[in-house]
Amino acid sequence: MSEAGEAVPGAVASGSPAPIRVLVADDQALLRGALHLLIDAAPDLTAVGEAADGAHAVELARATRPDVVLMDIRMPGVDGLEATRRLTAAPDTCDTRVLILTTFDLDDYVYAALRAGASGFLLKETPPAELLTAIRIVAGGDALIAPSITRRLIAEFAARPEPRQRPNTGPDAGLTDREREVLTLIGRGLSNPEITEHLHVSASTVKTHVGRLLMKLAARDRAQLVIVAYETGLVGNRAG
Repeated sequence: MSEAGEAVPGAVASGSPAPIRVLVADDQALLRGALHLLIDAAPDLTAVGEAADGAHAVELARATRPDVVLMDIRMPGVDGLEATRRLTAAPDTCDTRVLILTTFDLDDYVYAALRAGASGFLLKETPPAELLTAIRIVAGGDALIAPSITRRLIAEFAARPEPRQRPNTGPDAGLTDREREVLTLIGRGLSNPEITEHLHVSASTVKTHVGRLLMKLAARDRAQLVIVAYETGLVGNRAG
């Protein structure tokens, strides 16, 4: 081929979207290899590297600029939580999404992972097809948390005393009453279709409200909106 039309490794057919680039970080070599093969077998995904610890994951992410990092929590040295914090805080990797994949579903891990900037949290027992779907969802800018984890996370937030008010989420944040209502429903775990049904509005209207919430609250994704809803007291120690 000519220089202008030179093939690029890993490129897809002309007219097709570029594959979602995924970095795998886990301290178990066998699992890393299996995930790498699983990702590469999907036509719209490609694995760009493997890391055995958090420090290496951050280094590789800076070098390869993946769309998603599939991140274990418990790894030697720098763990997955600290690696997530470093990735989401750095200007050159802040657009990379982190999907936590772990055998541990303790509430403290979930809360810490979301606070660190993770966009999703799944257990390693998740079926392969669901894992691939989760990668696509997170890469698209949405958030995903296993339903069983979501229920306990909401209960754990509700049990917390005295929510903390953050400067950019108070009365001066510029949220409309409807936006606060949508934020409350997001905090209670409702999906966009469920919010649409609950408020009797169109799907596009809900999508617009969510987009404005992300912008006004400087939130990376839906996962952080859940945190905002609880930390500001919109959702908390009340039934329903």
